[in-house]
Amino acid sequence: MTQTAMKRLGVIGAGGIAELALTSLAKALTAPLEHVAVLVPADAADHAKALIARCGPALAGKTAIHSDLTSLLADRPDVVAECAGHVAVRDYGATILEAGCDLIVISIGSLADDAIRGKLEAAAKAGGGRLVLPAGAVGGIDALAAAKLSGLEEVVYTGRKPPKAWKGTPAEKLLALDTLAEANVFFEGSARDAAQTYPFNANVAATLAIAGIGLDATKVRLVADPGVTRNVHEFAVRSGCGDFTVRLEGRPSASNPKTSQLAGYSMARELINRVSAVAI
Repeated sequence: MTQTAMKRLGVIGAGGIAELALTSLAKALTAPLEHVAVLVPADAADHAKALIARCGPALAGKTAIHSDLTSLLADRPDVVAECAGHVAVRDYGATILEAGCDLIVISIGSLADDAIRGKLEAAAKAGGGRLVLPAGAVGGIDALAAAKLSGLEEVVYTGRKPPKAWKGTPAEKLLALDTLAEANVFFEGSARDAAQTYPFNANVAATLAIAGIGLDATKVRLVADPGVTRNVHEFAVRSGCGDFTVRLEGRPSASNPKTSQLAGYSMARELINRVSAVAI
């Protein structure tokens, strides 16, 4: 990537991840982008406008808010950053890639669906856009992907979050989340099952699986733990080149306890790398 690789940016969503990504990008830019366009439902247009306003003139010379994908693509973005969830990946991803735009997907759990993943990969090949999967809320993806080349023997992921972070998921039917007194493992299975059953909480499991041993072979444990206040991600790897364990205690997003702040900063890092002389 060169410093002129990304001049026009499209963003899907205007929630916590988009805010962290865009505000961080605006601070890192040495000159504003040419154009930033945000795609949100019509009833969220004012929210998106407020986000753009908070970023200030350092972000882009021109900005636009759209409520349909056709209008967004008419602005000719070089890159589109998905910050809106699994439905956005399903509904918009292939069309963006077919248009020749790179698509950065933060809702990687959506790719646990083989049909969606296959459609996106085919669209990327046909249109020339590149499907980019940042690490999101977890670290050590570089080491895992490198170890994969030596042969992976086992990858086990444990996701531990405060009970309130599991509200609005099937865990509510399994546990009394409001009165839970001790840590409780309520899910054990494959990364595919975890990502499909807990789509807004198990993006990390899908990321590890895609980078590593696969969706069906990656083992997942999900835990509701009243003893933690942060989202704790831990995975252990056995491989041909060595064994290692990675643990992160991420601060949850202020606007959504199901989402890690690190996911937003991971998206920011990917965007900043596209406008920087040095990418890391």
